[in-house]
Amino acid sequence: MSVVLSAAATPAAPGLTLRPWCDGDADDLLEIYQDPVLRAWTRYPVTTRGEARAFVRRSRQGWAADRRFSFAVLEDLPAGERLVACVVLKEVRPGHPAAEVGYWTAAPARGRGVAPRAVDAVTGWAFARFAAAGLTRMELFHQIDNPASCRVAEKSGYAFAEVMPARPPFPRDGHRHVRLRH
Repeated sequence: MSVVLSAAATPAAPGLTLRPWCDGDADDLLEIYQDPVLRAWTRYPVTTRGEARAFVRRSRQGWAADRRFSFAVLEDLPAGERLVACVVLKEVRPGHPAAEVGYWTAAPARGRGVAPRAVDAVTGWAFARFAAAGLTRMELFHQIDNPASCRVAEKSGYAFAEVMPARPPFPRDGHRHVRLRH
C-alpha cells in the first residue's frame, strides 16, 4: 500500500511528508537511534544495521497485514528530505472502536512541532480510512515521567483521560490521552 500524507509548513518549520518505511531508510534510522534519549524511551532500540533492516521489514509486514501502519516522517528541505520522526498506528481491528498511535522524534527535530503535526496527520488519515470499520477513538500512551509526550498529545488534540498503572513492558505509571472522531 502506498500512502503518502503531508503536514503543512509552519513559520518556524518546514512541511512534512509521511510515507511507509523503505529499505533506503535503514542507515538514517540507525544514525537516529544513536541518540541516548530516543533509546531510553523506546522498547526496541535499533543498534545495528541488521536491526534497522528488521525494523523496516516489520513495518512492511504491518502494512501488508492491514493492522499496523508505520510512517517515516521526513522534513521537506531545500536540499532534499531528511528523516526526522516515526508515527505508527497500532491495534487497528475491524469492529473495534479504538486504535493506538505512537511516535518518536529524532533529536534535531525535537521542540519544533514535528511530532504534533505528524501525529495529527496520521490521526486524521486513520479516522478517514477506518471509519467504516468502526474506528471512533484514538489513544496515545506515554510514561508519566515524559512531559514532552504529554505536550505532543495535547498539541495534537488528544485530551488527558487517566493515569494508567505501570505494567510490563512499562516500568512506570503512564498517561492515556484520547482523541475522538468528529
